[in-house]
Amino acid sequence: MPDPLTDLRPSTVRLEDIAVLYRSCADEVPAMQAAWASFERAVGLHGRRFYGIFDPVAHEYRVCVKTRDGDDAAALEAREGVIPGGRYLRVILTGEPPGVYELIGPTFQRMEAASSVDPARPFVEFYKRRDRIELLVPISG
Repeated sequence: MPDPLTDLRPSTVRLEDIAVLYRSCADEVPAMQAAWASFERAVGLHGRRFYGIFDPVAHEYRVCVKTRDGDDAAALEAREGVIPGGRYLRVILTGEPPGVYELIGPTFQRMEAASSVDPARPFVEFYKRRDRIELLVPISG
């Protein structure tokens, strides 16, 4: 099986702004795991698009879900926000959880080292499927 960290095939994509509901937590694996479990229970999994965003300046992690009609932020104990659009460097990770989750941090580090990061926007994880995660690093220009 190829090593996903040495076999990266980055591409550049442009995102539109994405309206989300989110919960914040510390940038620590146990805090992130707890936040994910709690938020997924609150909003449900069916038909939802989940994102994780990381602000490397503030060292804050947010568990996010794309908003849809009828969402009530207060009832879900969530805040409203926006994942900012723009140009991103994208790498797709595939693999079974929880092993694929362990690749996120090292892959982001390699992507950051290989690009001109826009510090005004966060790093984004898009959980396309259980076994497919799109990593997005904001790039300048």
